[in-house]
Amino acid sequence: MIFAWIEERRGEYPVAVSCRVLGVSRSGYYARANRPRSKAAVRREELVAHIRAVHADARERYGSPRLARELKARGVACCVNTVAKVMKAHGIRAKAGKRFVRTTDSGHRLPVSENVLGRDFTAARPNEKWAIDLTYVPTLEGWLFLALVVDLFSRRIAGWAMAATMTSRRVVDALDLAVGPRGVPPGSIAHSDRGSQYASEHYQSELCRHGLVDSMSGVGQCWDNAVVESMFGRLKQELVHGASYATRDEAKVAIFEYIEVFYTRARRHSSLGYVAPAKYERARNPNNR
Repeated sequence: MIFAWIEERRGEYPVAVSCRVLGVSRSGYYARANRPRSKAAVRREELVAHIRAVHADARERYGSPRLARELKARGVACCVNTVAKVMKAHGIRAKAGKRFVRTTDSGHRLPVSENVLGRDFTAARPNEKWAIDLTYVPTLEGWLFLALVVDLFSRRIAGWAMAATMTSRRVVDALDLAVGPRGVPPGSIAHSDRGSQYASEHYQSELCRHGLVDSMSGVGQCWDNAVVESMFGRLKQELVHGASYATRDEAKVAIFEYIEVFYTRARRHSSLGYVAPAKYERARNPNNR
């Protein structure tokens, strides 16, 4: 193990220094280095290379479960535990999350709706139930607010909108985008928190126009909208944290790429059997492309 560590980092530290610090002989190191490599060692090195490649392709967003699934899809057979051990040994880590900060403005006197969804995040078909919420992304220009509509059938982001201010206009834009190309059967549920944007007359009139049933989380009950809360957590962990966006436009481009290219078409979702939302929908509804 020590000799392997020295070999891996010989470009960073002189072999003589590493051997002296770690208390091993240079002759022992070179004897091992010149020894023909076993098939197991070759396979191990190949696996490390495959893991690094997938990790880079996913922009460091995958932990061992998703990496193992992606490797299998690429024809590289290995179990989750093996991937986890290799990642730990070689310092390969998924981006870490941070504490979630609420943005709900529920201190208003507008009418609110009951929790019709009732924490039942399952759906039998597309557009039966939507989870809706707002979050923010920091940029050097100021906040960029993001409104999402998540389809609980496939966890696909059905509609979204971004702007410098958090208004009812943005949540209506996201709602209209979700309704537009996909259509929505009357009586479908649109669940949100009790924020003023969702209690506004503007938003409520749009729900009525589309025949949607309004549903709102209880006061202080973030678990009532757990799916979209989790979605925001992933987005911030995998895209925002550690990044610095000079402008809102720069952040918009990054968010567009994350949602439309990575999350919808490529990101393996644990609740969908580790397939991407778009693939999950196609498998169950081939006419919806």
